[in-house]
Amino acid sequence: MKIVLTGGTGYIGSVLLQQLVAAGHAVTALVRSDEAAAKVRKAGAEAAVGDLQDTAWTARLFAAADGVVHTAAPSDGSGEQFDRAVVAAAVEALSGTGKPYVHTSGIWVYGDNAAVTEDSPFVPPALTAWRRGVEQAVLDADLVASIVVPGIVYGHGGGIPAGVFGAARDEQGRVRLVGDGSQHWTTIHVEDVAALYVTVVERGERLGYVIAASGVNPTVRELGEAASGGAGVAPESVEASRERLGAAFADALLLDQQTTAAKARSLGWTPTRPTLVEELRAH
Repeated sequence: MKIVLTGGTGYIGSVLLQQLVAAGHAVTALVRSDEAAAKVRKAGAEAAVGDLQDTAWTARLFAAADGVVHTAAPSDGSGEQFDRAVVAAAVEALSGTGKPYVHTSGIWVYGDNAAVTEDSPFVPPALTAWRRGVEQAVLDADLVASIVVPGIVYGHGGGIPAGVFGAARDEQGRVRLVGDGSQHWTTIHVEDVAALYVTVVERGERLGYVIAASGVNPTVRELGEAASGGAGVAPESVEASRERLGAAFADALLLDQQTTAAKARSLGWTPTRPTLVEELRAH
């Protein structure tokens, strides 16, 4: 397939690019700079340099593809505006064509839930409350649309867990927990989540929401202990976590979530990488 990919130099997108190329697809990565273009070319993709929020430019490139995967995410808080522009381009270029469009969400949209499924109610924290409107626009359009919902992604030394546990030590060297650490996180290795995107775009079906998670749902305390190297953990109050991490981010990390991700497995996808606890212990 000729696949257009956004976010090809990002955490998930760079791994996905490698897997798409390895699977024999011709990938064009939409990037913002010549430096990023050099990176994706080195990984085996074509590069197109421009502004994804230029709907006409993005739509023209989307229209030339057999399928589109959108993983790009700005880090400056402009996610809603950015995603709405990309979705507008997808609607313009792909409506009625039968070509797959794969969008990216995040597990936090489901809020506190001990048994998250794709049909669970949306109870997002403030940090990701904007996603619902954008995603509804995707589902309401005449698109062969799928929305991949990654859990908390880790692997290759990156992702939220590396940031949360990496340098968060108290005066005694213990790993600071987010809250008391009793909340569960749904987790997924970046290589496994990329493999699910490949599965979804290759199927070319309107799948709606697909949760990308390993089915392993450790508590934050378990993760902190694994990361501590035997130094132990230091629980803290919700207020202390909100002050340390910022209220919006802390509130998302305090969500208690578990899932089996059964729908993804029904597509023939199976996660194979080490668990987050194993990875933290190894580092």
